[in-house]
Amino acid sequence: MFDVVNVKLGIAPIAWTNDDMPDLGKENTFEQCVSEMALAGFKGSEVGNKYPRNTQVLKKALQLRGIEIASAWFSAFLTVKPFSEVASAFTEHRDFLHAMGAKVIVVSEQGHSIQGQLGMPIFAKKPHFTEEEWTKLAEGLNKLGVLANEKGMKVVYHHHMGTGVQTSAEIDRLMAMTDEKLVYLLFDTGHLVFSGEAHLEVLKKHINRIKHVHLKDIRGNLLETVKTSNLSFLDSVRLGAFTVPGDGCIDFVPVFQILADHHYEGWFIVEAEQDPEKANPLEYAMKARAYIKEKTNL
Repeated sequence: MFDVVNVKLGIAPIAWTNDDMPDLGKENTFEQCVSEMALAGFKGSEVGNKYPRNTQVLKKALQLRGIEIASAWFSAFLTVKPFSEVASAFTEHRDFLHAMGAKVIVVSEQGHSIQGQLGMPIFAKKPHFTEEEWTKLAEGLNKLGVLANEKGMKVVYHHHMGTGVQTSAEIDRLMAMTDEKLVYLLFDTGHLVFSGEAHLEVLKKHINRIKHVHLKDIRGNLLETVKTSNLSFLDSVRLGAFTVPGDGCIDFVPVFQILADHHYEGWFIVEAEQDPEKANPLEYAMKARAYIKEKTNL
């Protein structure tokens, strides 16, 4: 289905240690995390807070395990901060990722975001950008895209629950307002389904802009609890609303088929925010790996 040379399979460290809620997985070390990634059969990782920032130290640890760095999250504040401030932080982040061999930079606008606020209902309090903020965001992302291009890299925008770019309509607007040669899209199955979007339609519509993919599954019964109980995003993580592909309600077969039909090249990153005491990271990594092997032969 996929060319194994052009499509790589990685996993995010968030299943071992949660950066937003450090008590989840506080006992799990960086070394255990990347060792278990390799043991489960993954070849890549995104960057977590416990990862060494010294590139030589990080490279050595990863090379011992046959793991590459696929990308890392960058919190942009283009709607609320001067561009120069965002650009400075972005450039430092870009240079770190470039040194690690990454080709894409995951960017998500965090101006007015509620994703990290405990007790803030994720659906009822979703932020919305003003017209001025939309313009700042689009123009700022184009400029970040130029900075990424200086190193032969791409900005991939991460639509995310609890932010101003969450819904299909908001993704459509962002793609329409940004330069298709400077700003690309990260497609995240879990965030779209969680939000109630038609994720396959988003995939088909923006297939030519998609350069990075997060494979996240949803436990549908727990998603309903999140909605009816007005829970926050972090509450939903603790509840267990997210899981790995093959363990939730999302059928990934059509997702894989659409991507294969359009000759997708890049990373598939398994990402499932879970409490490692409830969902053993190695066990679930192996579960995800077996499911993806079965459905894609990767």
